Amino acid sequence: MRIGLTYDLREDYLAAGLSPDETAEFDKIDTIDGIDRALTDLGHETDRIGNVKALVTRLSMGDTWDLVFNIAEGVAGFGRESQVPALLEAYEIPYTFSDPLVLAVSLHKGMAKQIARTSGVPTPDFAVVEDVFDVPAIDLAYPLFVKPVAEGTGKGITAASRVSRRGQLLRVCRSLLEAYRQPVLVETYLPGVEHTVGILGTGRHARVLGVMEVRLDATAEEGAYSYLNKENYEQCVSYLPAHGPAADAAAEVALAAWRCLGCRDAGRVDIRADACGKPSFMEVNPLAGLNPVHSDLPILCRLNGISYLELISAIVSETSARAGGRTAARRPQRALEQAARALAG
Repeated sequence: MRIGLTYDLREDYLAAGLSPDETAEFDKIDTIDGIDRALTDLGHETDRIGNVKALVTRLSMGDTWDLVFNIAEGVAGFGRESQVPALLEAYEIPYTFSDPLVLAVSLHKGMAKQIARTSGVPTPDFAVVEDVFDVPAIDLAYPLFVKPVAEGTGKGITAASRVSRRGQLLRVCRSLLEAYRQPVLVETYLPGVEHTVGILGTGRHARVLGVMEVRLDATAEEGAYSYLNKENYEQCVSYLPAHGPAADAAAEVALAAWRCLGCRDAGRVDIRADACGKPSFMEVNPLAGLNPVHSDLPILCRLNGISYLELISAIVSETSARAGGRTAARRPQRALEQAARALAG
């Protein structure tokens, strides 16, 4: 297959003047190289497209692909991860991972948790703060945990995210509202074990790839799997393969959340236990990081005997099966389009 790659390259945005924090979710070149190399090793022809604006340019030129391997995060707004998939749907080009609706809903953690709760998936009590004037109305038991409602990679999460009194809650909410210009999620703090669960597949065919415990070391920023801890994971975090009743319970909750939210192909679900060891859904990442060395999903796969090449192969296979053969069907159409352009020229 001819597979296009859509992504946001961090160095491009840094060069354009964005800050390290603003570009924290974007990919480094070794991630793109790793995916490209894996796809090539699997026998596919690859084409690096780039971000959503580059995709618009290529589509306007009449370019097409059998499949697009999409990891583009987008720049701003709750729909930023949906931009590339929406364009590809308009052009009827199959792509990896979840659709625009799922990506937008999942990015807004409050929306995702509301759907999960309505579907019977356990999640901590929570509130969404749109303005500092919302804080006095919050009626949740302390301690609480506070973070931006629509960020990943631990952005906005520090040791100060765990709050124990109202005055502190007000200060942290004000700071995050000003820094990230988006609502803030406030939820009951869960003190138990944190797991991340890798999932492959869609709907009733989705299954668990493995479960990994995320354990903060003595040198870590206390109380949270924060941006700082993630950036310095080799010194601050231990990743452990998880098995047994606690891991099985986490996997069950994760799979239920994945299915009720409509996620596709592959990704991660973060689970945390309360003081009694009962697991709860925290958030889902339907567009999980795929750095071959540093990202949680590939680390989880390695711990469970799944190579990076096997992971990428499985993702492409899941997408191709879900697309129902449309990837192969596009080949003659593309040939006709190319011939028409050549005659017109």
